Amino acid sequence: MVNKEYAHILLDLDGTIIDSGVGVTKSVQYALACCGIKETDRARLNRFVGPPLKDSFMDFYGLTEEQAEVAIEKYRERYVAKGINENRVYNGIPEALKAWHEAGKKLYLCTSKPEIFAEKILEDLGLTRYFDFIGGASLDGVRNRKEEVMTYVLNRAGITDRRSCVMIGDRKFDILAAGEMGIDSVGVLYGYGCREEFETAGATFIVETAAELTERI
Repeated sequence: MVNKEYAHILLDLDGTIIDSGVGVTKSVQYALACCGIKETDRARLNRFVGPPLKDSFMDFYGLTEEQAEVAIEKYRERYVAKGINENRVYNGIPEALKAWHEAGKKLYLCTSKPEIFAEKILEDLGLTRYFDFIGGASLDGVRNRKEEVMTYVLNRAGITDRRSCVMIGDRKFDILAAGEMGIDSVGVLYGYGCREEFETAGATFIVETAAELTERI
């Protein structure tokens, strides 16, 4: 059943709208190699899809803040050249975006990926027209964490009634940030997260497919 109370829909990008795993993991692999670290385990590399890069390099590989900054530079070196085009839209997402847009709902991108990259990806995929605002991280790192991006999006959109909002994402970071902001959240199982992760983080509800999203929202 469509939930009429959600007039504003915030969506994550990686793992929610697009499967960017190939582009992200290959770019991470390249960055790690430049730092003298060889990584071939895809499961370990997949942990980078979604969360802020700096935190991931430091948490997963013990890099110092300075080393993480260098790794990010190397990551972007490959990502800009190749990785930004190594993604695909999840089945059912274009239809969901179109349905919400035509129903008069306002759509906002809320991603930890740099905003300039997110804008290009959505434009190349022909999805920009469905969004009222595209919000992402800043390249200088000032706006990086999901709650920072979410605050930025809400402020730019002029949204004051957070009960009218819902955040859709595929990782606990999306769910936790929404909870901190007093916003309902949806965890999608077709991305890179799992049911236990969403339940622990406190997702309002969990869906398995994009088609189920349009049934619930």
